[in-house]
Amino acid sequence: MSVARVIEISSVSTKSFEDAIHQGIQRANRTLRNVEGAWIKDQNVMIQDGNITGYRVNMQVTFVLDDGATADPGI
Repeated sequence: MSVARVIEISSVSTKSFEDAIHQGIQRANRTLRNVEGAWIKDQNVMIQDGNITGYRVNMQVTFVLDDGATADPGI
């Protein structure tokens, strides 16, 4: 039997929503093991002086816990 955990992360890019998602997943993979998926909860455009300055995504990342994992696995 496998057990998964879900965490929420936020990522920002000056290029695009797709780049913000890519950066967020890359960062999650550096810290977490067994990342299996992500759900994009919402997307926001950051604006300053009438210009788009950034693309923010909030996502829920799912990863599978190792067997015998403690209450705080891989975080």
